[in-house]
Amino acid sequence: MNRRVEMICLSALLMASLGSARAAECLPVVKGAWVRLPPVATMPMMAGFARIENPCRAPAAVAGAESLAFADVSLHETREEGGVSRMREVERLPIEPGKAVELKPGGLHLMLHGAYAPLAVGEKIVITLKLADGRALPVAFEARKTAP
Repeated sequence: MNRRVEMICLSALLMASLGSARAAECLPVVKGAWVRLPPVATMPMMAGFARIENPCRAPAAVAGAESLAFADVSLHETREEGGVSRMREVERLPIEPGKAVELKPGGLHLMLHGAYAPLAVGEKIVITLKLADGRALPVAFEARKTAP
C-alpha cells in the first residue's frame, strides 16, 4: 500500500512539473505588427503597433522592448485628460490568459526613438519584446506610412 501511495505522489509530481515546463514554453503571439513612418524622414521618433495575444494558460506581461534599429524603444500610452491628449510611459503591459492587447494609434504603442538609419516603406524591422519572466520575443514589424 505504501509503495502505491509513493507511485501516485511521484506521478502527480511529474505531471505537475511537465505542466509548468509546458507553460514556460508558451509565448504570446504577435499579429499585424507595423511601424508608422514619420511624415518627414528626419523626425527622431516613430511608433510601433500590433495585436499581442496570450494563448497560454498563465498570465504574460511585456516589461519592455529593444531593437538594433533604434537607440531606444519604450512602451507608451496616449490618453485624453481634460480635453488634452497626453502620453505617458507604461512600465508593464499585462496580458491575461486567452486575452489580447492592442497597440494602436491613439492608445498603447511602442515609442521608437533615434532610428540608426532611415526606414523605407515595406522594410521589416525586428523589435524584441522583453517579457516580465525574462524571456524575449523577437517580432518583425513592417514599416508603413498608414495603418493596414
